[in-house]
Amino acid sequence: MSTKIKYGSSELEKEFGAMTFGALLRNLRETEEVSQKDYAKKLGISPQRLNDFEKGRRLPDIKTAIGFAKKLKDSEHFFIQILFQDYLSAENLKYNVTVTKKGA
Repeated sequence: MSTKIKYGSSELEKEFGAMTFGALLRNLRETEEVSQKDYAKKLGISPQRLNDFEKGRRLPDIKTAIGFAKKLKDSEHFFIQILFQDYLSAENLKYNVTVTKKGA
């Protein structure tokens, strides 16, 4: 018998440190023990596109990232924060991003 631990994105970051958007998707998928094919279907994208995201070859746009967070019932602002951090890193800009919901 195996015990399955459910992590959300915030718990993953606390446990494993800062991550990329692709690593976030991969870690969430692997935690759920789901294949790329099934996870891609859950997200409404092709398995190849998911693979590109997980490997860091592509980044989604903001609306897509928010859509993923909603489909995964996770924190939208956390997904946006990780995505923005990746955008900055891709440009070799040394900034840290913090995103909070307006009015929160």
